[in-house]
Amino acid sequence: MVFSLAHAQAGEVASDLAGLDSIIRKYPADSADHYVSDWKSGQDLVGNQDADLVRRRTWGVIVGNAFAVGLYGRNNWWKEGFNNNFRTVNEGWFGQNTYSGGADKLGHFYMNYAGTRLFARVFEWAGNSPGQSLELAAWLTFGTYMTVEIADGFSKKWRFSKEDVFMNVAGVGAALLLENNSRLDRLLDLRLLYRPSRSGHHNFDPFGDYSGQTYLLVAKASGVPALHDYPWLRYVEVAIGYGSRGYSDHPSSAASNRSRHVYAGISLNLSELLGETVFKGLDKWKRTQHVTDTVLEFVQIPGTDALAGHTLRPD
Repeated sequence: MVFSLAHAQAGEVASDLAGLDSIIRKYPADSADHYVSDWKSGQDLVGNQDADLVRRRTWGVIVGNAFAVGLYGRNNWWKEGFNNNFRTVNEGWFGQNTYSGGADKLGHFYMNYAGTRLFARVFEWAGNSPGQSLELAAWLTFGTYMTVEIADGFSKKWRFSKEDVFMNVAGVGAALLLENNSRLDRLLDLRLLYRPSRSGHHNFDPFGDYSGQTYLLVAKASGVPALHDYPWLRYVEVAIGYGSRGYSDHPSSAASNRSRHVYAGISLNLSELLGETVFKGLDKWKRTQHVTDTVLEFVQIPGTDALAGHTLRPD
């Protein structure tokens, strides 16, 4: 029974890899007008690309991602090792008595969302067309997190969670929605605001310190045509968010200290502000501006927000 399940799960991973290879080969990379996006400079280039070079770069990204995730997982998630039994768990969603108050679920959503969008840009840099890059990015991101979830099922510490898989799929879906809708993309950002939790048991760990995370959905005034040209209003954003506090696997952590919070308020569109001040008219800083804009699309810098919080009642 265990062997059959493991074989089925391995087959699913192999299917993902085969799907990536078919995507890579589906689009001719050596056409005369092949499109390439230089993510460093933000400029679109059209040139004659060597098909083998594009494939090598593309597979380099895929293999590099697999190596990095495997190394991080071994040192952080699966230190206790694995066993021969595939185990599942019903983790719940955002309840008071869940593993992290739902912060881990939003973490799965966010990482798949950000991963899909960022990998799309990396695959464009590798020489793939925008459409192919987005398809590759979606499959790679989902395949990576599906593989991690399967590994959790065989690990001694964790379990396979259907809730995690659902949020992974939702995150990839949200990324595809915004990548294919420029108006919506100009209006909305999904960002992580991180401040190390006060429990004292965490160093700077934005991915594992759930109680230090606040996930924000941000609506930008600069993305509204009627507001974009107002001198100061264009820098204003409206934000809503969620975060849990007091959740820790440390032995001294008490369940009574756990709480869940929703937030609403305003924030500063730092990317817009820097574009109109520091980077304005400076062509030599275009690469730096592009990297900065990319970071600020996914990260809320502490101190650039004014949020009011409401504590949710315990279950």
